[in-house]
Amino acid sequence: MKPGCYTALATPFKAGGIDYEGLQQLVAFQIANGITGILAVGTTGESPTLSWSEHTKIIEQVAEKCKGQAQCIAGTGSNNTAEALSGAKHAADVGVDAVLLVDPYYNGPSSLEIRREYVAPIAAAIPDVATIPYVIPGRTGAQLLPEDLSLLNREFQNVNTVKEATGNLDNMRRTRECCGPDFTILSGDDGLTYQMMVDPAIQAAGVISVASNVAPAAVTQMVAALQNKDLATAENLNKALEPLFNLVTVTTTEVTPHGEVSCRARNPLALKTLMTLLGMPSGGCRQPLGKMTQKGFTVVLEAARSVQSNNPEILQPIADFFGINIEARLENLDYREGLFYDAY
Repeated sequence: MKPGCYTALATPFKAGGIDYEGLQQLVAFQIANGITGILAVGTTGESPTLSWSEHTKIIEQVAEKCKGQAQCIAGTGSNNTAEALSGAKHAADVGVDAVLLVDPYYNGPSSLEIRREYVAPIAAAIPDVATIPYVIPGRTGAQLLPEDLSLLNREFQNVNTVKEATGNLDNMRRTRECCGPDFTILSGDDGLTYQMMVDPAIQAAGVISVASNVAPAAVTQMVAALQNKDLATAENLNKALEPLFNLVTVTTTEVTPHGEVSCRARNPLALKTLMTLLGMPSGGCRQPLGKMTQKGFTVVLEAARSVQSNNPEILQPIADFFGINIEARLENLDYREGLFYDAY
């Protein structure tokens, strides 16, 4: 895969179904702001709650929209190899550049099994399409190890990239050590992208980003600056984007009749809350995801206000493309209606 910034696209919903018009707008917005590529129906796209007919239709539309303008990655991973294989073949047929295979969740295969019984048969079936393992043990309870990733890379020319979301820098360094200098490591964690790209023992080539849903130009510029060794520019952009990077998981302490509890709003809940607040196609999340608490919403609001106050150019492309007033969206109480639970 090309080095650069790829957006893990959020799926917009409307009246219980997919907002396909909104989907087209979101893809056009990304392309207009110079994104390298778009990941359709990854975790940020709420793939676990999509039917396979919805899943395949979204991939078809995003692949078509990206042709000649940006690369397209299709999220086709599963904890069922037959299902993932069917999805990967369909994605290949409609012209995607790559498929993304999240480690099989819940049933917990070993790294050996992930290599032999999951990634290998899919990579063999679509030799002309890049097959990207997505390593995120915090969500899946399983992990393809660097050693097995290297064996896949040796056996299959189309396994030459990984989305690395372990949060473990030593694991990333081991991946580089095992897979060699020509292997592509993409960050799966916005907040670690800068560190992963400047670390000579990791040498990440870019990011599959959540924050670029709302700030595609700025995240792309940060990655480009890192590629060009312009560390001063990259560091400034990383700092400016940090409030958005911190929204991937929002944890608050809530009060119940039985005492305090920790409430964790995981991606894409905070992102889609922000997108709705800013007037972008979003439509909220599908159950079992719901809404943020009021405290959680306040974290999102303050992050957006901080970015708008200190670096208004980051959100300006949203205003320009969708024809909205960012300041009004952040300050008018009417735009917050229905975005958080009234009580715990």
